[in-house]
Amino acid sequence: MKIRRILATAVAAAVTTPVILFSVTPALADAKPSAASQAQQQGEQDKPSIEELEKAAEKAQKAYDDAVAAGKAARVVLEAALSDDAPLTVAAVNARKEAADAATAKANADKALADAKAALAALSETATAEEKAAAEKAVTDAETAALSAEEAKAVADEKAATAGRVADDARVAAAREYSTVQNATKEALKAKEAADKALADAKEEAEQDEPECVFESKLSTVVTGLPSKIVAGSTTDFSLRVTNGTDKTLDEVSPYVYFHATDKGGYHVIDDAFHLQWSTTASPTWKNVEEDGNAGSISPLKAGAHADVKLRLKVDAKTPAGDGLAFVAGDYINDDESCGVNRSSEYAFELLAAGSVADDAKPGKTTPQTPDTRPQGVTSTTPVDSNPVGTGSLASTGTPSALPQLAAAAGAAVALGAVVVFVGRRQKADSAS
Repeated sequence: MKIRRILATAVAAAVTTPVILFSVTPALADAKPSAASQAQQQGEQDKPSIEELEKAAEKAQKAYDDAVAAGKAARVVLEAALSDDAPLTVAAVNARKEAADAATAKANADKALADAKAALAALSETATAEEKAAAEKAVTDAETAALSAEEAKAVADEKAATAGRVADDARVAAAREYSTVQNATKEALKAKEAADKALADAKEEAEQDEPECVFESKLSTVVTGLPSKIVAGSTTDFSLRVTNGTDKTLDEVSPYVYFHATDKGGYHVIDDAFHLQWSTTASPTWKNVEEDGNAGSISPLKAGAHADVKLRLKVDAKTPAGDGLAFVAGDYINDDESCGVNRSSEYAFELLAAGSVADDAKPGKTTPQTPDTRPQGVTSTTPVDSNPVGTGSLASTGTPSALPQLAAAAGAAVALGAVVVFVGRRQKADSAS
């Protein structure tokens, strides 16, 4: 999302430079649409919605899944048809065996007939009438048996041929069905990929068309009452004032607060030791600041108006001494989906071990967030610890030595803070609409 890219840039730059500049696409002047633009608008209206494309993608996915399942079933049928244990294959084998047995029986019957005829011809002239009659009967019986064997062989051959054709046809049909299903699966996959691509393209186009969030220097977030020294195990109350310096009402404004610190060596991050709560006049019950730094919302905030958020910081008693930075920022979202985010302010403090006395811990000075008047596209290369007073990035709290130790981890700290939350809140708003 464009929001994500803009805010990620803002997060990184907020730590390393005092000023963030964004190029805002100018609004186009009202003009009578041309015929080409009217045709384009008509085309836009004819385009399916993302919801419709999602449904189409779901249907295409189901069709593909069904095709894959059908392919697996067809594979099972094919393997069964090609198996030696297939019923039709077994029947064909048995029929061929019967045909072979019938052929053997016919051969035996033909031999018996030939032997009977030979015996009849071999009778001597002196053979009795009874012997001649017996030989002639043997020939007749052999002829009958040979005829029956020939008929049985013909039936067995036909049966074997039929069983073979049936088995072959079943194998061919199973192979064709499997091939058909495979082709259907390929087509279903193409349709699925096309539907997925159409949905992805539509989402990408919608994301590109999404209004860009701008850097709003006139939305200020200023902390008061935060001391320059904080003792582990203590509870500190301070406040955050959000001011709308623009000339328009901001429909929903959200302040963000995040505490980041390292031990004195600067090697161990101890952010988990800080626990923040917030409350307002409209919502007086103390509530936990979310992990991402969200400290409630103000809806709406009129032009020139301000609102105060009470904050309460509790530090774990076992927290080691170290140096830290408190980050505060704010963003807004309007009903028309326009949105913006201000530059974060950082307040340095020294973290003292439990039991320490911080008598000289005066509240840190609030650095006003002044509008940037340089041309768009120009970014500062001034490091954080050399930031001049009044530029709105670092409050002068008397502990500039903390900055070099925190610089390496500060980007991650801010990334977990206001700006990342803004992205998540914007996404929630989009999904709810």
